[in-house]
Amino acid sequence: MDIKVLGSGCANCRSTIALIEQVARDKGVPVTLSKVEDMREIVGYGVMSTPGVVIDGKVVHAGGVPTREKIERLLAP
Repeated sequence: MDIKVLGSGCANCRSTIALIEQVARDKGVPVTLSKVEDMREIVGYGVMSTPGVVIDGKVVHAGGVPTREKIERLLAP
């Protein structure tokens, strides 16, 4: 599963990355996690409010730190 976190490097972006890493580790889900800070690329995904989360090329969350429950649902098989 390829996951990108879109954002400028703010505290919410860092929290989102940490939460995704923790949930993936807890559930044993292999993920490739990367951070996108380039504003052109972020806007290219249609995300206007960060952090944004893209899984396998599809925007699944934008604006604010997602809840743990939401991340668990997104990482479910």
